[in-house]
Amino acid sequence: MSDRSSPAATFTPPPRISSIVGGRIGGLAGGFEIPVINPANEAQISTLREDGAEEVDAAVRAARAAFDTTDWPKLELGERKAIIRRALDHVRGHADELAYLDCLDTGVPLWDIRGRKIGRVLENFDFFLEVASTAAGQTFQQNPKYITYVTHEPVGVAAILAPWNSPMSLASMQIAPALAFGNTVVVKPSEQTPVSLYRLVELLIEGGIPAGVINLVNGRGPVTGAALVEHPGVDLVKFIGGTETGRSIMASAAKGLKKVGLELGGKSANIIFADADPEDALNGALLGIYSNNGQQCLAGSRILVQRSIAEDFIARFVERVKKIRVGDPLDPKTEIGPLAFKQHYERVLSYVDIAVGQGAKLLVGGERAPGFEKGNYLSPTAVLAPSNDLRVCQEEIFGPFATFLIFDEVEDAIRIANETKFGLVGYVWTQNIDTAMRVSQGMRTGTVWVNSPLVREVRAPFGGFKESGIGRDSAMGALEFYTEEKTTTIPIEKLTLRKIGLG
Repeated sequence: MSDRSSPAATFTPPPRISSIVGGRIGGLAGGFEIPVINPANEAQISTLREDGAEEVDAAVRAARAAFDTTDWPKLELGERKAIIRRALDHVRGHADELAYLDCLDTGVPLWDIRGRKIGRVLENFDFFLEVASTAAGQTFQQNPKYITYVTHEPVGVAAILAPWNSPMSLASMQIAPALAFGNTVVVKPSEQTPVSLYRLVELLIEGGIPAGVINLVNGRGPVTGAALVEHPGVDLVKFIGGTETGRSIMASAAKGLKKVGLELGGKSANIIFADADPEDALNGALLGIYSNNGQQCLAGSRILVQRSIAEDFIARFVERVKKIRVGDPLDPKTEIGPLAFKQHYERVLSYVDIAVGQGAKLLVGGERAPGFEKGNYLSPTAVLAPSNDLRVCQEEIFGPFATFLIFDEVEDAIRIANETKFGLVGYVWTQNIDTAMRVSQGMRTGTVWVNSPLVREVRAPFGGFKESGIGRDSAMGALEFYTEEKTTTIPIEKLTLRKIGLG
């Protein structure tokens, strides 16, 4: 259970966010500046200086030089692990600082970041260092005249574009395997929430990651992100974020035939059958949509309830939602903090009118949280939709906004769940193993959780069908993405070769 004690100390964000290139904090003088705003009180906490093509080029060149001209990709694995672990120890010593900065940045409750997300960052590095340690090649001896073996080599320079909703934990899921397998990295945080990831990269460098092995650039997607993705010195691109941006990134990366991994949006179905454990299903449905302030791609945002229990389940859900504590993310009693930035808050709130205008019934919320004149505080919201065709059933809202749908039979639930362009995760609540298996096999999603919400088994593949992404995050997925396979064939005995050109 996460520790909900009050923060022991406060920390000051860096007053200026700029690039980190070749181990040094940089950034050209002047340039476009973006205020970094605390979503809880709308106060400016830092200033981001946007990196243009020139700074991006410097960062990629630093990563390229570290890969092409230093020992980093060729180090004996034990030595590379030791370097990363020393850096990780330095990060661990600043866990409270990182949690505090992430809270100021994102509005996610501090107790949740400190108790769960910081641990995730550290575990990501620990896990992928072990994956690298146990990764093995293959040997083929079926042809008696030859022995053929397959080895793995790092790809090169990885561009990692991180999301704004969980900057450190999701970025580290990519930084960790990239470094563990010997690649070099250029990271771009979201311009909306750059502070904690900036500090994480700074700490990794302070802890001993060699110059140029990890670099950071900042700015908006169409400016900094585009320059990074299109740079000819980048070998592979990993993006976590929205589907439309992912589509644009894939098109840009295709010009250079770069490896691309995309973890994109979702509109996941959370299916509650009549025989489900009522308390577990209720708790799971609430967690599935309202945790992380509702800002998560794997949210169970469409809650499908079987008709015979729908009235009672929805009523109990609404009563619980009314008791959710919305408040200051530094307050240990807060369960939902503010949305990450003003534009997003206004977008999420706009879906209330969209839903009602298309015939949905507002069940709870749908307004600024009472008691807050400033900050992006939205009351947790739920609507009942008459059909799955409504925009609130088809478009990713990405906030504390649940949409209920009612179904009759198992096949109805599967059909409704699949009537979406997304396919990231799905939830099933039932005590019938046959039902669970039917739904699991029928849903077109990359992950299905049965009687449990939000369980991430990092050894298993995680990724989406359809417009929810390309590629899988896992032990094997990271090995495939962050390394190149090389086949070497050697004859076992002297060959008698066919001779040509003898006249």
